[in-house]
Amino acid sequence: MRRHRLLTSSTTRPLVAVLAAAGVVGGVLVGWRGLDTVNGCGFPDSPYPSETARDWVEYADVVVVGHAVRERESGRRELALGAYRYAVERTVTLRAESVPYESKERSHPSPGARLDYVAPGWRITRAGGDRVDVLTGDAPRVVPGHTYVLALRWREGRWVALGEGGVVPYDDHVVGRGEWCGQVLDTEGFAEGERISRGNDHSLEKALLGQGDEALTRALTDARRR
Repeated sequence: MRRHRLLTSSTTRPLVAVLAAAGVVGGVLVGWRGLDTVNGCGFPDSPYPSETARDWVEYADVVVVGHAVRERESGRRELALGAYRYAVERTVTLRAESVPYESKERSHPSPGARLDYVAPGWRITRAGGDRVDVLTGDAPRVVPGHTYVLALRWREGRWVALGEGGVVPYDDHVVGRGEWCGQVLDTEGFAEGERISRGNDHSLEKALLGQGDEALTRALTDARRR
C-alpha cells in the first residue's frame, strides 16, 4: 500500500510562517505527516507517569536499551465512520542490548534477548487504501534500524511503554539521537522539537540529552535511592 503524506514539499514553504505564528512549529520540525495536534507531533498517550527517572523506576517493570529489528501488523479494527477504514496495530521486535533497570516489586516476565513491543500503528484510508503512520505526541514511533531506551510495563500479556516520555531516541547510545516523531534527528534537532512542543519539560530525556550509558544508569540508580 502507498504511504500517505498530508502535504507535498511544494506546498510546505508558504505555510511554515502561518503555522509558526499559530504556534504549530513543533509539528513543522518533525514533518507534515505528524502534524496532528497543535502541541507536538501526535495525540498524547500516557497510561502511566513517564517523564522523570523517578517515574521510570516507580512505574516501569523494565527499562531496556533496545534496537528495533523488524515490525509487523498484529491486528486491525474496522472503523464505522470517518476518513479511515481500519486502525492497524503494530508490533516491533526489539533486540535487547542492555537492561539498566528491572523492578523487583512487580511480577513480569524477563525481557530476554528479544522482545515484542506494541508500538503506534497505522490507519488505512477509506478512499484509496493508503496507510498512514500513527504518531504519539512528542515521542518516537519506534522503527526498525534505530535504537531506543524504553521504560516498559507488562500489561495484559504484552510489553507497552509507560507513555510518551518512556521512549527515548538512542542511536549510537546517545540520548536524543535517532528517530523521533517519525523523523530522524540529531541531538540539536531533537532538543529544538522538545523545547517548542513541551516548554515546561523536566523529563529524563531532556536531563540526559547528548549523554550515554553511564549517565542513564546513574540517573536510574539515583532515582531508586530517593
